[in-house]
Amino acid sequence: MRILLTTLNAKYIHINLAIRLLYDLNSKHEGLEWKEFTIKEPKRDIADFCKDFDVVAFSCYIWNITQTLEVAKLMKEINPKVKILLGGPEVSYEWEDIIALDCIDFIITGEGEIPFTDFIKSYPNVGKIANLVQKRNHQILYVPLGVNFPLDQYAESFPYQYDDVESLRNKVLYIETSRGCPYKCEFCLASLDNRVRYLPMESIKANLYFLMQHGKVIKFLDRTFNVKRDFTIEIFKFILQHHRPENVFQFEITADILHPDIVQFIHDHVPAGLFRFEIGIQTVNQKANLEVSRKQNFEKTKKIIEVLSYKIEMHLDLIVGLALDYWEDIKYSFEEVFKLFAPELQLGFLKFLKGTPMRTKCEAHGFVYDPMPPYQIIESKYLSKDELFRIEQLENALEIYWNKGRTLQTLKYVTKNYSIFDFLLNLGIYFGSLRPYHQYTMNEVYETIFQFAKNNYPQDTVLQQLIAVDYYSQYKIKPKIQFVEELEKSKKNSLLRGLNLDIQHYRYVTIDLNFDFNLFQKEQTINPKPSRFILQYTGTRKPRLILENAESLVK
Repeated sequence: MRILLTTLNAKYIHINLAIRLLYDLNSKHEGLEWKEFTIKEPKRDIADFCKDFDVVAFSCYIWNITQTLEVAKLMKEINPKVKILLGGPEVSYEWEDIIALDCIDFIITGEGEIPFTDFIKSYPNVGKIANLVQKRNHQILYVPLGVNFPLDQYAESFPYQYDDVESLRNKVLYIETSRGCPYKCEFCLASLDNRVRYLPMESIKANLYFLMQHGKVIKFLDRTFNVKRDFTIEIFKFILQHHRPENVFQFEITADILHPDIVQFIHDHVPAGLFRFEIGIQTVNQKANLEVSRKQNFEKTKKIIEVLSYKIEMHLDLIVGLALDYWEDIKYSFEEVFKLFAPELQLGFLKFLKGTPMRTKCEAHGFVYDPMPPYQIIESKYLSKDELFRIEQLENALEIYWNKGRTLQTLKYVTKNYSIFDFLLNLGIYFGSLRPYHQYTMNEVYETIFQFAKNNYPQDTVLQQLIAVDYYSQYKIKPKIQFVEELEKSKKNSLLRGLNLDIQHYRYVTIDLNFDFNLFQKEQTINPKPSRFILQYTGTRKPRLILENAESLVK
């Protein structure tokens, strides 16, 4: 019997750890294979590859369930005899509609290790397998036993050994060190398992070492990595002993419980840029937090971010749409969190995931959500459809201008002098009135924000100059001159020669600013002391900044 473990990843750079773990546990089973696809691949091509297996097992999530079901339907049309088994978080709860589909034969709910092994050993006699949903004689059969896999059985597990190591270098590689989460946030599936269980430390280290040697970006899947002080520091020490220069490690942490010893360890030992922390702030509104059984001390979280941001690249998350979070609450949360200037701020929208307590609270809060994945909020008692749409426009501007690093100086200035929420909201509306949010040139990005600034802040020359600074700072090759005039050519060449700069081999942009740019970079403070902004372009990397102070500008 031929059995295929497979999934449709969101992007080529992603991998699926679940099917690798299942394959590793059952690799001696004759006829078992594994393969990954992406949601962008032609469905017919995927179906053609899968059609000749006896059983095809798909790993299902909110981002791939629609495409997975399309492939399953095509497979049954090509070969009605193929059996299709689904597993994963998207089919572990409220699976009745999916098992009712003609193209689906089996579903495994919950953790898959024990049911999948029992399934492939017993097939086709699978009537008494725990957590297996099946159709038999037009009836739905289900044996819900809630079995959890003993993680100590992963002591010898090595799930990446079957990969071509060269294929791992440019992908995001995932590692699991624990399961469960101590918190009960009602919008999150992790809240359903409050018992944190750890894999064997030696197995963790062996797999982590392999990933460090053959990969670049390594992401830990633990919902709260820093629950245990000693465990966290032991993993950090192991990474510091064995990592390669190109490695980057990403952890999901709860900042307000980060132990002082971990903080001190980072100060003392961790080099800048090696670690990324993903921190889910979600909202600053305590009423909204309590309504979803979420505990958070924002002041403690903020302090940790501020004291560690010089070492750790921070990725912060907010959620729009929580109960008791009105427009002004969201605006306040956004502005307080944006002030931290994390390299990435994700503004997500509340999703009503299958199995989460949020689905039981719709009537009480007037929640309406899309019945199709990813089950995103449409409206509630607290936010209208129009308000949610406007915040989506803000989110588009946030992604284009901040998260992609295109106007960092500009938006830091805006944050200090205006409402960053209002600015990005209106910029997003203006951008969307001109073109689709995902179809633009780099030049259009800057032309749009510059025209927006001129229209709405006509007297603010500092804002306009900072847009020019951001524009000129983005290119490896000198771009066309716009937004702010360059020095006249002979004066410019005289200046560059006076600074002993190589004007034969490199190109330069030289503009005069009516404020001290060096001070602004350090403190986001505007001092009306002129400075000269010079960028040197090599053609192979981002330009080098050269600054002149005010005294040199005196005529």
